[in-house]
Amino acid sequence: MSQAFIQDQNFDKLDYTQEPLAKGEYENCTFTNCNFEETNLNDIKFMNCDFHDCNWSLAQLNGTVLREVKFKDCKMLGLQFETCNDFGLSFSFENCQLNHSTFFQMNIKKTIFRNCQLREIDFSESNLTNVVFDNCDLAQAIFINTVLDKADFRTAYNYSIDPESNRLKKAKFSILGISGLLDKYDIVIEN
Repeated sequence: MSQAFIQDQNFDKLDYTQEPLAKGEYENCTFTNCNFEETNLNDIKFMNCDFHDCNWSLAQLNGTVLREVKFKDCKMLGLQFETCNDFGLSFSFENCQLNHSTFFQMNIKKTIFRNCQLREIDFSESNLTNVVFDNCDLAQAIFINTVLDKADFRTAYNYSIDPESNRLKKAKFSILGISGLLDKYDIVIEN
């Protein structure tokens, strides 16, 4: 079965729940207002692609390649990113809802999350070195045995991170967010 190779194309207002996205390789493509909800994106390659206002919620990502992919204003609930192909994996997220998604045991160094909802996300056993959480809601996000060296939490909020069960060397926090590192002690911190 031949695989499509699509380059430098724009896809606008397409509903892939009705007509599935062709299997293959997409390079330098832009997807705007497209619906991928609960679709099978297994083994599809996205390289240098941009997704704007797309719905990726509950899409299947087994073997999906995401290299230099930018997601902006996307709804991406319940995704299992750890099933993606990890070779060359790199992406960024801006104004996205990623609630209930998992990045279990992933190496996503230097990823930027900007103005994102990351509620109940699982970052367990992942390498988040140099990751930036700029103005992100991390309510009930799970950090267990996570490498957070040099990660930037200065404008993140609602996080709860146990310094004893995660690596935090040179991670950055604001004084206002420091209580998120002390939650397990059940102490009261006041201004």
